[in-house]
Amino acid sequence: MSIKVWDYLTEYETEREEIFDAIEKVFRSGRLILGESVKNFENAFSSYCGAKYGVGVDNATDGLFLALKALTIGKGDEVITVSNTAVPTVSAIVSAGATPVFVDIKAGTYLMDIGKVEKAITNNTKCILPVHLYGQCVAMEPLLDIAKKHHLNVLEDCAQAHGSLYKSRKAGSMGDLSVFSFYPTKPLGGYGDGGMVITSDEVLYSKLRRLRFYGMENMYYAEEHGYNSRLDEVHAEILLRKLKRLDTNNNRRRELAKRYQEILAPTTLKLPEEAPDNYHVYYAYVVRHPHRDRIIKALAENDIQVNINYPWPIHTMRGYSYLGYKEGDLPETESAAREIFSLPMYPTLTNEQQDIVCSALSKILGEKISL
Repeated sequence: MSIKVWDYLTEYETEREEIFDAIEKVFRSGRLILGESVKNFENAFSSYCGAKYGVGVDNATDGLFLALKALTIGKGDEVITVSNTAVPTVSAIVSAGATPVFVDIKAGTYLMDIGKVEKAITNNTKCILPVHLYGQCVAMEPLLDIAKKHHLNVLEDCAQAHGSLYKSRKAGSMGDLSVFSFYPTKPLGGYGDGGMVITSDEVLYSKLRRLRFYGMENMYYAEEHGYNSRLDEVHAEILLRKLKRLDTNNNRRRELAKRYQEILAPTTLKLPEEAPDNYHVYYAYVVRHPHRDRIIKALAENDIQVNINYPWPIHTMRGYSYLGYKEGDLPETESAAREIFSLPMYPTLTNEQQDIVCSALSKILGEKISL
């Protein structure tokens, strides 16, 4: 049996009629761009997250870029973030004209080490960009205290954290602005690209609406320089319907994570840690082992796919060498990148498939487990 690290086909079969109904509704509406489906989804998703406003955009990379522009961050400004993230987090900062400044991560959770943030602040720092990675939140309370002390904006990267909680607050409800991705693999994923910026600040909301639509408030007249980044009606209508299943799907992810934790506990794999005060939704189930590459090769021979999120820290990439970082500058980030890999994790993964993965790992490691 071939087991993928992520798969949507079973989910698609169960949702197929609803998806086609969503498409039919949009096609018959007479409005294909920025119509009622986008508006309804913006309202529903922002409300779900505990924010007042949502602005649907073409993808989360655009969302981060537009959020930075809305905060008037650009040339000469610095944005503190992490190197253990997807490239888009950093490419958005650079595209906005600002400079990313990296801090290291916590060894157990792979999240931003808040204890290192204040030392990275300079006179040029304008924003802190925490990444809620793998399905759980950065410790936002102390981070927001630091931001307030130094008069900095906070932009949450929530691309992997739909529905996760920190101290009973939803990811995306705590910063000045927050950005979500609806890329197909995400906890709330569509069937193509899509993203949203959410906020409770009416001024930022109005600015974002202009920025995503050429700087316009009325057709053909730009109030300011803007861009073209709009969530389309079809994706919005599909996502609106999928939103009602998000909590159920997240609960299933947590069930699968619990089974992994219980079954793989006797092995030498380092298993994920749920950060204090968090409700982890396990976008990815990230384990760690010093013989990672050998394990991945052996799993592939058993027709089991896994993934590495992320094999190369951004500060070590040629594309960002001009920033001046070198090997050894972020030791926890670099150490994790050499050892982490993600096991299959998605709501339609069955217990039987999960047992096959665990059994294969047991044989590869030469370590006993109980199924």
